[in-house]
Amino acid sequence: MNPIIKGIAALALATGLTTSALAEEINFGIISTESQSNLRPLWEPFLADMAEQTGLDIKPFFASDYAGVIEGMRFDKVQIAWYGNKSAMEAVDRSEGEVFVQTVAASGEAGYYGLILAPSDSKLTGLDDLLTCDKSLNFGIGDPNSTSGYLVPMTFVFASKGIDPKECFKNVTNANHETNAMAVANRQVDAAANNTESLALIEKNQPEAFKNIKVIWKSPLIPSDPIVWRKDLPEASKEKLKAFFLDYGTERSKGDVEAEKKTLAGLQWAPFRASTDAQLLPIRVMELTKKIAGITADKTLADDAKKAEIDKLTAEKAKFEAEIAKNSQS
Repeated sequence: MNPIIKGIAALALATGLTTSALAEEINFGIISTESQSNLRPLWEPFLADMAEQTGLDIKPFFASDYAGVIEGMRFDKVQIAWYGNKSAMEAVDRSEGEVFVQTVAASGEAGYYGLILAPSDSKLTGLDDLLTCDKSLNFGIGDPNSTSGYLVPMTFVFASKGIDPKECFKNVTNANHETNAMAVANRQVDAAANNTESLALIEKNQPEAFKNIKVIWKSPLIPSDPIVWRKDLPEASKEKLKAFFLDYGTERSKGDVEAEKKTLAGLQWAPFRASTDAQLLPIRVMELTKKIAGITADKTLADDAKKAEIDKLTAEKAKFEAEIAKNSQS
């Protein structure tokens, strides 16, 4: 072969391999429900299995808050991520995200529950005690993009009663689930938002702290967490990833099924199920309910402006509710 042609062919091959390697690198976003030191050992075996079975170069992506993962996906620094439903909704709406599978609780239940926690020796026993709104209590709420830590309590605890937490409590602090639970256990706050999955981890990993916590409120069921990828991922990569998730921990898996089940158990999950953006519809209804309640309670808006905005949001909410009803019948 002519040396020049041979050199060009070698360069083309090298360039093709480099491009392929870059295309196959996948950054996997992990929302900060707990500290990175606690999350990393739970996720590393799962991500290692994903890399081995898909042939993709899987790298973990941690951020200090949920927004960091959402923005990472928006700017294509994250190609696939584990989100809660609220943060997944944000990723779908502004970060080119798309839900493709859903986690399943280890118990097999279709979701989990938001909680309000208080110290075990607290006089608080329920929402009536919590919502005296005399600014005598300190409250811990979740990350603004958290479903159970923020959207759920804001919708079902505060917005439903026309209460602004900042006007109700002495102090309101935002933190992840683990930090909020420990703040309650250590009596640094009088109550805090959390969820059943996080509390189960506290019981397992920090049993002494768990003894100092009680539940004073439990939400309606929240759909299990989605896994989201960027829509523009190569189709070949999507096929590999979807097959991996749906087969993982089942008899269809290419790996060690028993080891995979243990890895899933560490994450408090059973094998995944297929899903779509439709699983976010109840969360969209929840978000709109919160907004409508906020506008209703807003004393600065003129009545006609208030009505116009509420009518608009109510119509949008009705549309989503109709989609939910249609999906439940199909």
